[in-house]
Amino acid sequence: MDSKQRENSEVNAVLEKDEYEVKLVWRNIILFVFLHLSLFYGVYLFLKEKDTLLFCWQLIWGYLGGLGVTAGAHRLWAHRSYKARLPLRIFLAYCFILAGQNDIYEWCRDHRVHHKFSDTDADPHNSTRGFFFSHMGWLCVRKHLKVKEKGRTIDLSDLTRDPVVRLQRNAAHYWGYRPYASKISPRESPFVIVCNPLGEGFHNYHHTFPQDYKASEYGWFLQLNITAAFIDLMALIGQAYDLKTADKKTVELHKIRALKCQN
Repeated sequence: MDSKQRENSEVNAVLEKDEYEVKLVWRNIILFVFLHLSLFYGVYLFLKEKDTLLFCWQLIWGYLGGLGVTAGAHRLWAHRSYKARLPLRIFLAYCFILAGQNDIYEWCRDHRVHHKFSDTDADPHNSTRGFFFSHMGWLCVRKHLKVKEKGRTIDLSDLTRDPVVRLQRNAAHYWGYRPYASKISPRESPFVIVCNPLGEGFHNYHHTFPQDYKASEYGWFLQLNITAAFIDLMALIGQAYDLKTADKKTVELHKIRALKCQN
């Protein structure tokens, strides 16, 4: 059996429908609602204040984020339709961060699965499940089991060889400091904190206290953590509750222990 026949047989296998239980990802749903409401609020402010300079600045940043997806994750990394030197790859990776669409590795994996198993249950944004699902609904539910199964069969070795992709995906595991647990690889990464102010750079804390909704010791008040600020805002208006945090004494004990281990 040649490679083309093998590929066709794999596609035919996933065409067989099976039962799928829809599980909503409320975190993503709430974020999408917040982002779209912010758009309308931004339009309202522009019409009210008529700040053309600010509008143009936001437009530039929006297009830079778009370039990170289209010229970067899509055409460069997912399809390898052209080659780029290191400075351009770094620039496109930074632009991709602005778009807020997970990491390059995950984006490319899902896109390659989409092309190989298009319009089947293994397609992350299967269009046979409707326009809304293929547009953004697929990001609001847990992935079909066949998406995960076939995703493991996709060759991504070219991505793991690219140091820019590895940095953008795993910087929080390689560069930074470990004030809470010195014997694990995740670190507090200033690089990730600055490049992604959503609050995902406090990785040593998060792996030590994964139940803490802030994913950082101090939240947004003393640290750059937009996600924590958003959750606090939702709690303030009664839409989020039972926010779990780590016990302060336990955090301090971990810091003392980590300091002793490093010394």
